[in-house]
Amino acid sequence: MDLAFLQPLYERPGPWASVYMDTSRHTESTAHERHLTAQSLAGELARQGADEATCQAVRSALEELRHSSEPHGRALFARGGEVVLDPPLAERPAGGSSACWAPLPRTTPLLELAGEDPVCVVAYLDREGADFELRGALGSSDAGTVTGRQWPLHRTASADWSERHFQLKVENTWEHNAAEVAEALAACQEETGADLVILVGEERERHSVHGRLPQQVRDRTVEAPHGAGSRLLDEDVERIRADHVRHRAEEDLERFLAARSPDAQGRPLAVEGVPAVIEAAREHRIDELLVLPDGADAHREVWVGEDADQVAVRRTELKTLGEQRSWAARADDALVRAAVATGAPAISVAPAQPSTRAEAPVGGLGALLRWK
Repeated sequence: MDLAFLQPLYERPGPWASVYMDTSRHTESTAHERHLTAQSLAGELARQGADEATCQAVRSALEELRHSSEPHGRALFARGGEVVLDPPLAERPAGGSSACWAPLPRTTPLLELAGEDPVCVVAYLDREGADFELRGALGSSDAGTVTGRQWPLHRTASADWSERHFQLKVENTWEHNAAEVAEALAACQEETGADLVILVGEERERHSVHGRLPQQVRDRTVEAPHGAGSRLLDEDVERIRADHVRHRAEEDLERFLAARSPDAQGRPLAVEGVPAVIEAAREHRIDELLVLPDGADAHREVWVGEDADQVAVRRTELKTLGEQRSWAARADDALVRAAVATGAPAISVAPAQPSTRAEAPVGGLGALLRWK
């Protein structure tokens, strides 16, 4: 997950209100229920010590969601009487709506609720071209159409030489159209930044387009077993997206396991456990942060200063580093802040298969390192 969108949260000092609002329930009484939830969450922030201006800003923002049709939910991060960031969620908060007042924004849940939300370009193929559709957790939209040559497109069954010559032209038309679709599809993927490309159509058309895609697009392309004229259902897309998220988590875990061995210079390529990952964060060596949200160390208390690299296991360490002001914070949130500051991505490894997840970093926190 690219964490750049979180940057505004770390440009201002805390403490922060972090709210996760569940909007997945839609009934006749939804508006009233969300009104009560808004009051409850604002009250919870007040009980935790949040200032009245921030509580009011959160309450007002949540009240605006009373009639929202968002299928999953929304996160809100506020301080000083202002909501600074309010990203939509790709999944509903598993524990329902919640609110937290803490020195750092509670951003780690976004790795699961908003981070791995692969956007898909679905290409509906036929012999004449393709229609493109952009699909994500929050809905779908048209992404364009490509039309190839229109004639000739149909084979005949005759063995006559002239008919065989005609069939060759048909073959050439198919191949030409497949090349045009592949070129347009690659451009669409690049323009939209889609994580996945899904091909829908007859087997021949799918294979023809798939084989002509650039390698970087081909690597993120899957073929759906639906014939021409079929439309992908939401559950089809969700299954393909979930498979992608699982494979991504497993690939990152495999990279992490392979990196446990030092390089030719004897330098570690991966670290795990709070002390080692914190040291890597202070040295700006995190290349990718791996988090198992329910890991034993994710909620472990560490100490943070005003800057992202001011993080330590013990408060006295920060004083040794020259930081006079410090606050207790969750280890996972402190490390996400450090990752944002250095442009490192982060991923939740929770979607991986249980057998693979068992090899997760010790305590649920690990990092791949960079040495350049």
